[in-house]
Amino acid sequence: MRRRSSGSAEEDEIADTAVTDPGTPDLNHDEKRRSFTSAKYDLSRHSDTLDRRKVDKPIASAHFLHNASTVLGLRHNAPEQVLVASQPDGIKMLEVRGRRQTRLQSPWSCSLLTLSVTALSLVLLFSVIHSFLTRQVDSKGCDMCYTREIIYFEFADFDTEHTRFATKYSLHLIREEGFDEDPKVKGAPVLFIPGNAGSYKQARCLASEAAQFYASSIQQDPKALKDGLTSLDFFAVDFNEDYTAFHGQTLRDQAEYLNDAVAYILSLYHDPRRSLRDSKLPDPSSVILVGHSMGGVVARTMLTMSNYQSNSINTIVTMSAPHARPPVSVDADIVRIYKETNNYWRQAYLQTWANDNPLWHVTLISIAGGGLDTVIPSDYASLSSLVPSTHGFTVFTSSIPNMWTGCDHIQTTWCAQLMKATVRSISETLNVHRPGQTKPRAERMRIFKKWFLTGMETVAEKSLPQKEPTTLLTLEDNSNSVISTGQRLVLRGFGKTGKPKAYLLPVPPQALPSTRKFNLLSNKPIDDVGSFGQLEVLLCSVFPLQAGQSATLFSMDLDLSDGTSGSTRLACKNTASDVILLPASTRSSVHAYDKRQPFSYLEYHLDDLVEHQYVAVVDKAMETGHGWVIAEFSDNSDSVIQTTMGLWRLLAFGMRTKLPSNRPLVTDVHIPALHSSLLAFELKLGKQACGDSAELFTPLLRQYLQTPHESRYFVNVKEANVSLHGLAPFMPPPLRAQAVDNGVSLQFWSDPTCHSSIDVSLKVDIAGSMGKLVMRYRMIFAAFPLLVVALVLRKQFQLYDETGIFVTFSESMRLCLKSSLPLLILALTVFALSLAVSSSAPSNPPSASWFHWRGNATESAIDFTKNDLLLGSQDPIFWFLVPLFGLVSVGLCVVINYMALGITWILCITYDLFTTRPTWAKHDDGRRSTVPGFAASSPRRRIITTSVLLFLVFTFIPYQFAYLDACIVLLATCTRALRLARETRSGAHNNFYNYVHSILILMFCVLPINLPVLVVWAHNLAVHWLTPFSSHHNVLSIMPFILLVETLTCGKMIPRVTSTARYITNLLFLFLAVYAAAYGITYAYLLHHLVNIVSAWLVAIHFSVSDLSLSGLTQILEGEEASGDVKKRP
Repeated sequence: MRRRSSGSAEEDEIADTAVTDPGTPDLNHDEKRRSFTSAKYDLSRHSDTLDRRKVDKPIASAHFLHNASTVLGLRHNAPEQVLVASQPDGIKMLEVRGRRQTRLQSPWSCSLLTLSVTALSLVLLFSVIHSFLTRQVDSKGCDMCYTREIIYFEFADFDTEHTRFATKYSLHLIREEGFDEDPKVKGAPVLFIPGNAGSYKQARCLASEAAQFYASSIQQDPKALKDGLTSLDFFAVDFNEDYTAFHGQTLRDQAEYLNDAVAYILSLYHDPRRSLRDSKLPDPSSVILVGHSMGGVVARTMLTMSNYQSNSINTIVTMSAPHARPPVSVDADIVRIYKETNNYWRQAYLQTWANDNPLWHVTLISIAGGGLDTVIPSDYASLSSLVPSTHGFTVFTSSIPNMWTGCDHIQTTWCAQLMKATVRSISETLNVHRPGQTKPRAERMRIFKKWFLTGMETVAEKSLPQKEPTTLLTLEDNSNSVISTGQRLVLRGFGKTGKPKAYLLPVPPQALPSTRKFNLLSNKPIDDVGSFGQLEVLLCSVFPLQAGQSATLFSMDLDLSDGTSGSTRLACKNTASDVILLPASTRSSVHAYDKRQPFSYLEYHLDDLVEHQYVAVVDKAMETGHGWVIAEFSDNSDSVIQTTMGLWRLLAFGMRTKLPSNRPLVTDVHIPALHSSLLAFELKLGKQACGDSAELFTPLLRQYLQTPHESRYFVNVKEANVSLHGLAPFMPPPLRAQAVDNGVSLQFWSDPTCHSSIDVSLKVDIAGSMGKLVMRYRMIFAAFPLLVVALVLRKQFQLYDETGIFVTFSESMRLCLKSSLPLLILALTVFALSLAVSSSAPSNPPSASWFHWRGNATESAIDFTKNDLLLGSQDPIFWFLVPLFGLVSVGLCVVINYMALGITWILCITYDLFTTRPTWAKHDDGRRSTVPGFAASSPRRRIITTSVLLFLVFTFIPYQFAYLDACIVLLATCTRALRLARETRSGAHNNFYNYVHSILILMFCVLPINLPVLVVWAHNLAVHWLTPFSSHHNVLSIMPFILLVETLTCGKMIPRVTSTARYITNLLFLFLAVYAAAYGITYAYLLHHLVNIVSAWLVAIHFSVSDLSLSGLTQILEGEEASGDVKKRP
């Protein structure tokens, strides 16, 4: 490597380093060094430092300025005027009086191209945000929970003898005044885990609902108590509102503490002094976990920790928990823990034999809030890549019966409808006669499906096959209430005959296609056995009662024969346990969650009715009353409309279909092409042409997905916003191949008695779809701007190494917009297309996996990281997102540039207002006088300061704190450089200011990645937790930044690289740009380390012209210059 000769006039003009004083002896002839830079440097005199003893006096020629302007594509508006001035030392200098646009161009200047691109990008960004806030927004229907006075009993004896985190965290038992105020345990243990910055007091609604439900229901039901149901002892952990989502070590600490807490909680039930449980019952051996947000991830992590007690956890219910991916990837530990935890769960459930699966007994339920959750993308709550459907599922709150509304992130901790469903489902899974305190896994899953699913999912289980006939129905032989096969039953009103009456619908023979199903809908509740309502539905088989045979085999004898001798007896099963509740849809209905009596709906496939001959609809009303019932058998060919159009056609032309006038009660419109969570549609339904008096109900719409279980209801539907959480960016593939098509389906309930067709139209909502990008691509703002800044810096260094002119950030942005940025965006777009096409192909097994399952390992052929690259899109139709985000990022970088300019100018002006203008800045004779540069600290002070800071990083503070400190120091340096450039109008000083300003923007772009961990550290200090992080103390992660900033504070302009080594700078910035786009969203924390490597290279360039030696370092520490002169303090 060599440095360019500085003997030519052109070299003297473009040299950016300081020129030595006239009196300084020329040592270049005998101490010329071979270097890859072109800067003149003398260690003994610090000649490259912009201090007050050395002034940059560049000598220029008009011919060279014209050539340099041609290189940069700039023009001079007027001929150059050169003045030869006589200096006191006799050296003649050339001073350019005209404006030199290339060298001294204002950093505030903005080309028409940059302005146009910025305006367009800001308009797009505003449109996306406006759409997110105003369009396709779900309404909120949660009721606030109300409690009495809540009592929190803290366990002071859960101290450092039990856990090393006793001084930071605490454990509480929650009781409600008026129901249970005893601090002794007596029921089944449930532990609530708060989420990121969450409070243990968020468990109060769950604890209150549990206490009230036990007092009003379970305690009054002897059968329930006999079956093993009991009260719930709600425990909660006070994490001091730790920021779990930002810091992996904090998450791991919480998991370790919780395992210790579980062991302590179980020990309470062994102590007679602290337990009121029946001594005949087995002591609990497991604890039920309820986790909110990141608390759900901590709950899953507990089972992977070394201090986890086997089988101490068998049921986990999570709310708004990001299971599939970390919500932010700014910390290496959080990404690593997610990977380890998810791999543990996946490998466990991929085992061939149950004995090899340590999680075989665990059930995991994930509840997602839907579109209202603007903290965690609800797509991340999916369990499809983690557990099979036999052990867990994901459900959205809009699917839960009697809830039918979305929840925002915090509402999932206090929504009254959700609290009722959660407490009742957990209570029903209890069995205190078992050590695990719960029923077997399969039975637990059936109970959770009953409480959380609609009952119409393919995985939903009917309770009818497990039941025995309980009702003996006796009818007259000459009864004319048998409905003809294929005929629909329609009842308008109840009790018209003044006595109970049964209507029998014959079950079609199995010889007919088995795709037929039975549907019944009523606006009245369907009675259970022994109830005294108006409507009861039975599935019956002929039961001839022989002479002498007792009818006491049945718990209910329903005799409608009026005592006649000739009668038909039917053995029947009651269907009340299989009733599906639907939101009422009438002319006055507005929202699905309105407080109205819900519709009762029954749905059976013909295979479910194979043992029965009749469906009996019994009108039990003794007096005339309002109400209606519709019951029928229908075929799938009539009730299912399968669309075959592709997504491109759907987006271009929309979809139009018609529900025929002779339609069945329920019609399904299946759209396989509509599966993306990034798209929103508008649905319009034609008017149901039916008279007001004859109409039984208005159209009811259910929009649903089979996986995850998301259903959204629209009552009295005329228009509806269709959006879903289906195929989402960055989501890993399912754990096991799914046979069902995951496209969206639209299920319509409409009044078939109207005999009128209904038009259905569906078209894309482009403006509404833009808002869907916000939650899925929030991390794009941490990655893509760095791509743009890296390319801008690459162009700046490229021109600087070629011409000696470090152009402004704005000028470099203009040049990049003409060349490198469009080319790179185009290449990334093609790359994104290829990734989307290949994502649908079968995954190949990884060649070498770092994770190895102990025991009978089963190699998985699924690549769960295949969607981590770039924008993670699995559909080629979204190719435009790369240029879209690239365009928005350009606008953001321009805004950041001008914000940095504004801050530095404000600081500079403020500094000028409070300081006296130095004498060297005054114009005594109309000519610019000698201008001093930076007054740097002594080398010894800088070395000591840097060493102390690095020592603190190594021992106590995280390197993110040092990074913030470096940003602040660099901002001050940039302000000083601006002040110097304004006063001197010197080309070298403008070069230095442009260089420092661009490095400041680069570090500002990385700052958001470091701030979250810094917030965690500051929070730990606030709660007096002074234990250092086990991570984030790597000195090498911050040293290059500190050295670079320290070098810049001395006013050192980076030397030019003229050899082939300049391509290293080019490649480093190019690699940084490509990596920021490809992996910046998934692994954002690595962007800091890549910029750190770039900083190390810039430091190496700075030091490449330094004569560093042990003696020189000793002299610096002694406070002496290399020449023996003592350096004066500024």
